[in-house]
Amino acid sequence: MANESNPNPLLVVISAPSGAGKTTLCERTLATRPQMTRAITCTTRPPRSEEQDGVHYYFLEAGDFLRRVQAGNFLEHATVHGNSYGTLKSEVLGKLRTGQDVLLNVDVQGAAAVRAQADKDPELKRALVTVFLAPTSIAQLEDRLRKRAQDSTEVIQKRLAAARHELGQWRNFEYVIMTSSIEEDLRRMLAILDAEAMKQHRTVLPAYD
Repeated sequence: MANESNPNPLLVVISAPSGAGKTTLCERTLATRPQMTRAITCTTRPPRSEEQDGVHYYFLEAGDFLRRVQAGNFLEHATVHGNSYGTLKSEVLGKLRTGQDVLLNVDVQGAAAVRAQADKDPELKRALVTVFLAPTSIAQLEDRLRKRAQDSTEVIQKRLAAARHELGQWRNFEYVIMTSSIEEDLRRMLAILDAEAMKQHRTVLPAYD
């Protein structure tokens, strides 16, 4: 059970197409909410020079990762560019049970996997809140991707094709934030968190005499 300081913590899953501003929104949300933490993801890719195991990622051998997949240990997992990534169920539940709100930054496929797991686990289902961050148009998304100057034109076109599919999944999320300024996106995100914390099933009233 979650501790008494926060008996009903949130598991907040946020998804968006690449370039929509999801990472920035997650960073701002975490900076604003000291009681919220991110779930540390497992990966089979080697650590970069500045990365620490258990801080930035849990770095696993491919065989160990596969064994965990086969054992059903992951809430969600995927392989990207030859490397596997996944979020352990124990990582999320462990933090929820200490009263921490947990933020998961995943794609729409990962969000679907988390929803499926929550449907089988009352503890996860009680905590789960899903948010989709959507651009106002494909043109806006393309402009953001080009301004990042991180990808070739070919890669950008692949990201836009994937985005069109991902945008079609928005109805599977409880909340949708249409991107605006960084400050306005954060304001809307915090409003969602405040509203969810006050929902009847998460509210504990004192014993009135």
